[in-house]
Order: sequence, then structure tokens, then C-alpha cells
Amino acid sequence: MSEIIKPYQDSEKGKKEQVAQMFDTISENYDGLNKVISFGTDAKWKKKILKMVQGQNPTTILDIATGTGDLAILFASTSATEIIGLDISQGMLDIGKKKIEAQKLQSKIQMVLGDGENIPYPDNYFDTITVAYGVRNFENLEKGLSEILRVLKPNGQFIILETSVPTKFPFKQGYFIYTNFVMPTIGKLFSKDQKAYKYLSTSAQNFPFGEALNNILRKIGFIDVVDLPQTMGVATIYKASKK
Repeated sequence: MSEIIKPYQDSEKGKKEQVAQMFDTISENYDGLNKVISFGTDAKWKKKILKMVQGQNPTTILDIATGTGDLAILFASTSATEIIGLDISQGMLDIGKKKIEAQKLQSKIQMVLGDGENIPYPDNYFDTITVAYGVRNFENLEKGLSEILRVLKPNGQFIILETSVPTKFPFKQGYFIYTNFVMPTIGKLFSKDQKAYKYLSTSAQNFPFGEALNNILRKIGFIDVVDLPQTMGVATIYKASKK
């Protein structure tokens, strides 16, 4: 991406600060709106990630851009003894903590306020690292991916779930209509931050996907990079590892 896409283009704040502000603002409505906007398919994609993680039997898991903790909570069913949900939005974390407390998972899941581009953990610490809908919100994508590589153990598993753009007719045309008109309209109706869902749709359309993102991962130093398109290509799961 040549242009840095930010939630509030008229603001002088950096992208990172704007993203934190945006998610703080929409945190109360985020879970419900996400289910509506994705037609429930988001839950299916995350269950696929859970199966991938379970197959690796990790002890330590880091979920970056954890939001309200959906993936972190799913990972409580794995063999992991330490699960960290990291996010720059305190508002999202607060809601996630309530969900974790309701399921009595406080001893297994820790929600941490932090920056995915400056991860507050030592080198080679985590067996598995996941990011769902978060890499496109990095201010500096390559810096964020380099940090992830740093804290991932050798032979560890890195999984991304990110929106992507369908390339085949008629899904490509339908996706354009949905992301440019339907999704922002839903956001306007149900969210107090009308610019947030416009940003989410715009950033999704302009973020590198498929082989373009694979190549960035390889450039950073990841190996065994694979992309797995989901639901006609509206989202993609990426898997990678570390030497």
C-alpha cells in the first residue's frame, strides 16, 4: 500500500493512535456488528484456526489484536497453559475481560494492553501466535511481522486470519458492492462512530492478500508460508513458521 489508510484522515494523530481510538469507540457494539457483517462466517473461520492450533499442542499462545478475546477464549480448550490476548484498545480488552470472567477462564487467559509492533515479551517465547483482522491495522506492517517472528519459537506456528478480495465473477463484484455500500451503512445504523466501518472496509480492500502477503512474510523471514482462501475468497487464513 502506497497510501497509509487511517480511520480519521482529517486527524493529525498517527495510525496506531487512531486505531486504538476507533476500537475504544466501537467496542460495545463490535461483537454484535461483526456477526451481522460477516453473516456468522467469522465464527467458522476461527474454529478452523482452533483446529490448526490444537494440532500443534502449544504451551504458550499469543493472540495479537485480540479485541474482545474471541480467539483467546477458543484457545482455552487447547493444551496451552499460558494464553495472552494483546491489544492496543483498552475498551476492547475490558469487554474481553468480562467475557473471560463469565466463563471463569481468568487463570488461563491474560488480557494485556500492548502494541503488536513492540511486543513486550522476550525472543523465542511463544509456540503459537495468531492475528485475526489485525495485521492491516499495523502502522508499519513489516515491523509488526518482524516483531512476531522475534517472539515466535523456532518451528513455532504463526496464523493470520484477514479479509481478502475475491477475484472471480460474480463474487468480486458482489464483494465490491457489499464493502462499499452495505457494510458502511450497517456501521452507520448501529455504531456511534460512522467513520470506523468505512475505514474497516477501505483498509480491507487495499491490504495485500494471497501471494502478495505470502511474499511479505517470506521477506521478513517466515518459512512454510501457505494461504488458504475462505468463503469464495472474502477472507484468507495464512500459515507460516520460523526456522
